Amino acid sequence: MSTSQIAFLKGHGTENDFVIVPDPDNAIDLPASAVARLCDRRAGIGGDGVLHVVRSAAHPEARAMAGEAEWFMDYRNADGSIAEMCGNGVRVFARYLQRAGLVEEGDLSVATRGGVKKVHLAKAESVSGSAAGDITVSMGRAQFPREGVTVTVDGRSWPARNVNMGNPHAVAFVDDLDHAGDLFREPPYSPASAYPDGVNVEFVVDRGERHVAMRVHERGSGETRSCGTGACAVAVAAARRDGLDPSVTGAPVAYTVDLPGGRLVITEHPDGEIEMTGPAVIVAEGHIDPALLAQRPPS
Repeated sequence: MSTSQIAFLKGHGTENDFVIVPDPDNAIDLPASAVARLCDRRAGIGGDGVLHVVRSAAHPEARAMAGEAEWFMDYRNADGSIAEMCGNGVRVFARYLQRAGLVEEGDLSVATRGGVKKVHLAKAESVSGSAAGDITVSMGRAQFPREGVTVTVDGRSWPARNVNMGNPHAVAFVDDLDHAGDLFREPPYSPASAYPDGVNVEFVVDRGERHVAMRVHERGSGETRSCGTGACAVAVAAARRDGLDPSVTGAPVAYTVDLPGGRLVITEHPDGEIEMTGPAVIVAEGHIDPALLAQRPPS
């Protein structure tokens, strides 16, 4: 571990918050224990995850994507585990690149473990950073594993739609979001074989026509204020429930998804491509004491 100070920024997308660690040359060692300390809301900086910003050519998991995307989002959950993708994280990642002068408004490609994601940074509405334009991310296509899933909380059970957005989701439609319980722990589901590596679980209620609200347990982080891939999974699950499949109708379908931390708009196109549009904000920057990352985890 380097003894020099390590730069960081803090940002959020609809209050799904992240510690951003710029590291173009992939020179900073970030073991799971160090990530967990960074994300600790009392003894660290605090966040739902870490956005490790690395040039694709410098990271062994992203070199094959370097021709398409200069930058790789090496995303980690708050417990230090590695994740395939984070939709809100991609928007915040893109906002950081824009703030750092590495990209401009317009189109951008970002490499992730879930593949290369196409991003569009809208023109800022004013010079104020808080009024920066929304960011749209092409999230890829949803997959619907055939295996049926049941989610249970406090003795209540619901059938859940099994949706994969590059990471796994179980979407349950409920009458009241309080039925989700505290969501500190992963809600029990069956069969366990459906998600051998854990799952993000969304609980959803209707708010109006093509308008839903949700709460989510994110794998490795507990309940978060927002989840971008979860919002996409919820929108496509709601569309299928409502008989709105763009590949059948030939027309795009958009759902407004309210989360505890804000609002996202999810659009699915006839070719299956899903776009997510929402805000991303950088709120602080500073330096990490290297001693924090060098601490040994409690025995």
